[in-house]
Amino acid sequence: MDHALTFVIATICILMICYRLYGVFFVRKVLRADDTKITPAHELKDGKDYLPTNKWVAFGGHFAAIAAAGPLVGPVLAAQYGYLPSFLWLLIGCVIGGAVHDTVVLFASMKHRGKSLSEVAKTELGPVAGWCTGLAMLFIITITMAGLSMVVVHALERNPWGAFAVFMTIPIAICVGLWEKMTGSMKNASYVGIVAIMACVFAGPYIQHTMVGEWLSLNAKTVSLILPIYAFFATALPVWMLLTPRAALSSFMKIGVFGLLIVGVVFINPQIQFPAVTDFIHGGGPVLAGPVWPFISITIACGAISGFHAFIGSGTTPKQIDKWSDILPVGFGAMLAECLVGVMALVAATALHPADYFAINSTPEVFKTLGMDVIHLPALSQSIGLDLQGRTGGAVTLAVGMADIFTKIPWFSSLASYFFQFMVMFEAVFILTAIDSGTRVSRYLLQDFLGDLWAPLKRTDWMPGAIGTSILACIAWGYLLNSGDINSVWALFGVSNQLMASVGLIIGATVILRIAEKRVYMLTCLIPLAYLFVTVNYAGYWMIDNVYFNAAAKGYNIFNGIISIVMMALGAVILVSALIKWKEMLGLSPAARLKLAQA
Repeated sequence: MDHALTFVIATICILMICYRLYGVFFVRKVLRADDTKITPAHELKDGKDYLPTNKWVAFGGHFAAIAAAGPLVGPVLAAQYGYLPSFLWLLIGCVIGGAVHDTVVLFASMKHRGKSLSEVAKTELGPVAGWCTGLAMLFIITITMAGLSMVVVHALERNPWGAFAVFMTIPIAICVGLWEKMTGSMKNASYVGIVAIMACVFAGPYIQHTMVGEWLSLNAKTVSLILPIYAFFATALPVWMLLTPRAALSSFMKIGVFGLLIVGVVFINPQIQFPAVTDFIHGGGPVLAGPVWPFISITIACGAISGFHAFIGSGTTPKQIDKWSDILPVGFGAMLAECLVGVMALVAATALHPADYFAINSTPEVFKTLGMDVIHLPALSQSIGLDLQGRTGGAVTLAVGMADIFTKIPWFSSLASYFFQFMVMFEAVFILTAIDSGTRVSRYLLQDFLGDLWAPLKRTDWMPGAIGTSILACIAWGYLLNSGDINSVWALFGVSNQLMASVGLIIGATVILRIAEKRVYMLTCLIPLAYLFVTVNYAGYWMIDNVYFNAAAKGYNIFNGIISIVMMALGAVILVSALIKWKEMLGLSPAARLKLAQA
């Protein structure tokens, strides 16, 4: 498998077969989706949150929400181990784990009238498990902000062109929001917004050598401080003013970038230059310090299985499903589509020469110790107009990989710099949209938890409480962002993400045990749960022992270690609660189980 097209064809064929066979079996036989029963979208229809939606429209909205920067960055970082471990985990993890997780969480939320996963856990497993699930959700959304922001930092540092393009998306999105508010038309406003964004990208070369360019030539520390400050002000704005219009603009760009990925891989068919496995599978790599297991599964979270999807699957999507059978394309199908995106990102990374890849993804001091000489990177740096060495985080590697693929077209070399900066802006806008919504979710969760101690905080419209919890949320993930490198922060994100996925599978197994005709169907969740729970806990232990509590390690951070311990303890409490519940349910008579299934 030395050419990209082989990976793409194999991936599409495998995913289509799995959708048609395993997906249909899981939805029809295991979950017993029954279209004669009414969905929450119809039962609670209010024209706002609960609204029956065409399955392909629902698929598009769900896919746009789950396929953020994660499936583009994770496979790029994991390419350190070679193409084979990443490719296998993307396919196996997605079909056996991710697609099952997303579908069963969506189904469980619909069974409970579109409630959040913490509320579902409270009903299915009891108040202790529900409280632990809510706290785990607070941890993952906070850590997700830090992990994704780390990707932006090294893409924008010392890059005035990219910083200008990304900064201009803020006033552009606000103008789009105001236009939509006054005219009621988001479609026309979005078209104008896209044109304005592209104009800013093309204006970049004329900006970077001016005084404005000097101001925007920021170091990593400055970018790391600006992001949480920005998040606070963005969270304070009404959703229609910044969050919603930026999400709409990023959706248009998402379609364009995914289309370009497919075009580049299929029609240019670049050669894969990475070996199947590298010397770093046993650990000690410059990108990821840990061994291939468990860190291949921790690094490639989105694209294989992601607990973050539980926020979407138990958030907006279950309130829009028209028929129960629609969970097949929306839940199962959207996850398979995200897997394809992850494979495309892996191809873009592994089409680079390994020496060029490691030069980008490790510091210059570390790269010198690898004994490698860069091949095409100097020429790429010259054509892009930016020093590419030492820009860790994955975002720059993906942009360079795609630019390198398209430079095979003779006339494209003159546009390489514009394409690269567009890709950087695209990923940054994606992440800023996640920061806007994620910080807002963190605020709501903090208000809910702290509101148990002081009732006024539960009121989301109470301005002092909203401001106070917003500041607290920004300080929390801002500290994490400034506390380590991409190795330690992304691993912390991966552990929390996969722990949340384990919780989703635990709740899914409980629901299946209650409603399925055969108890053996519970294995559809138990098999991926067994692997994931062991993997995430071992990865957490490895990071605590070798990094967070190791004073000699670069990512040494006691606070991160304590967070990891707390999250692992929460996961253990939820699992114990589930085991007690499962034992109780397995002891029921057939008549009692039938009554429970009908509840």
